[in-house]
Amino acid sequence: MHVSLRSLVASLPLGISLLRFLGVDNPTSQLPLQDIAIIEKPQDPHVAGTRSYVLRFGTGIAAPDGYQRKVITINENYGGPLLFGNKSDRFNIAVGNKLYDRDVFQSTSVHWHGINQFLTNAEDGVGWVTQCPIVPGLFFEYYFPTNGQTGTYWWHSHVSTQYCDGLRGPLVIYDPQDPFLGMYNYDNETTIITLEDWHHTPALASFNGTTLFPNPDSVLINGKGRYAKLNDPNYRKNNKLSVINVQQNSTYRFRLINMSCLLSYNVTIDGHKFYVIESDGTATRPVLVDSLQIYIGQRYSIVVKADQPVNNYWFRANPSKNITNQNLVDDPGLNNAIFRYQGAPDIEPPASKNTSTRPLKESQLVPYNAPGADEIRKKTREWTINNASFTPPPLPVLLQILRGTRNAQDFLPKGVVYTLPMNTAIRVNIPDTNGIFDAHPFHLHGHSFDLIRPAGEYVENYSDPPRRDDGPSGVSFCFQTDNVGPWILHCHIDWHLSQGLAVVFAEAPYDIGRVRPRPDLEAVCKAFNESGLPPS
Repeated sequence: MHVSLRSLVASLPLGISLLRFLGVDNPTSQLPLQDIAIIEKPQDPHVAGTRSYVLRFGTGIAAPDGYQRKVITINENYGGPLLFGNKSDRFNIAVGNKLYDRDVFQSTSVHWHGINQFLTNAEDGVGWVTQCPIVPGLFFEYYFPTNGQTGTYWWHSHVSTQYCDGLRGPLVIYDPQDPFLGMYNYDNETTIITLEDWHHTPALASFNGTTLFPNPDSVLINGKGRYAKLNDPNYRKNNKLSVINVQQNSTYRFRLINMSCLLSYNVTIDGHKFYVIESDGTATRPVLVDSLQIYIGQRYSIVVKADQPVNNYWFRANPSKNITNQNLVDDPGLNNAIFRYQGAPDIEPPASKNTSTRPLKESQLVPYNAPGADEIRKKTREWTINNASFTPPPLPVLLQILRGTRNAQDFLPKGVVYTLPMNTAIRVNIPDTNGIFDAHPFHLHGHSFDLIRPAGEYVENYSDPPRRDDGPSGVSFCFQTDNVGPWILHCHIDWHLSQGLAVVFAEAPYDIGRVRPRPDLEAVCKAFNESGLPPS
């Protein structure tokens, strides 16, 4: 749907609006599955400007895998809309919270995953680190420049396990001077591929913190999938999978985004190889592969040429863990989408096996621009995540800094906040946790890092290491402290983040005056404190 809400956006005051919504969402109607909702259509792609969006959160009923359940809605639809802009654009995004339903976590914040927020730390959208959560009935506006970043990103709630109920969506910053423009014909909203794990029970009811995670019921690709429904011969016929449409001999840039809460995936397309040209917003030298592993929060751009006979092929997202009851049914469409050539019949491919012979190794991801971390090697301070858990403090870390806190031992929560000096190379070691859990995908806010030792590698690479902002455990990475403010480093398995698997780097707190101020942050906290809602 293409809706112009420019007048509505223009009417919103800066910062927080005490606009109260009328009524409560009707949870009884079946919601449409959202394809794309562009609030404001782009102007000349070669002219930088402000991209304005409105995101209104509520609740409703949807069945993305054929099983009806209560979900979080965005603009009265299930599935977050694509937000996009061009290089050097600014974003103005008004978030309205209408989550009055107590079956879901009611307060919220929105993180723009992968956007470094240079000197705009208050826009990072992390509950209890950069802001208090937004309570129901309030609007809160996020306004930030992109500072030359381009590539594939996403947005999601950053309180509790809320995004597992559907509060997430893609974000893309296009580069009109993309160095790989000559490699592909198509790169638009139809070539974005999102991967999600899905549960039939809302997050608050399915997870009480006493286990490692709840087991997913299905995998969604672009918001659709199937679960292992037993003894229903009509289920497969009545629940269609997502279709990725291509035209023979055309070439496509597909942007893969893992928006899951638990699962990583091995991605393949039957009969097709592809070039990897981007990881986590960093352009990489093209690497030809036939499969890749994508962890939570990670993004890849792949270039695929539709050079096979006209037919239907499986696009596979093989999950890292078993899905409920899938071993009890024979449905080749589970965890898959259909890669359909124009002219192919409207049917699913037959059951088949696909074996990868050329998988991507993360060490192959050489940055296209300015590779290397030799300067970091010369002046690195080393950090290891230690035995402390992040719990919501009485005041967000950013506000603690703004009120004068400077020393690590004085921050709350205790033992979780590390102060870092400005213009220093920091090395972080995250140990292998295979004895406890197979892989914890860690995401660093405010920075891309140089992955000097990827998972499974034993030789450090400072000459041309991969550069990204998400990676699994069992790695070492470095980054430069050049972005003032508190930045969280956390496991992106949302169930584990809710159990405290995170630390905060308070970067150059004595220079906090360089960060663009947000006077309304105190008002957001006042509203939250008066709401009586739980902090997590």
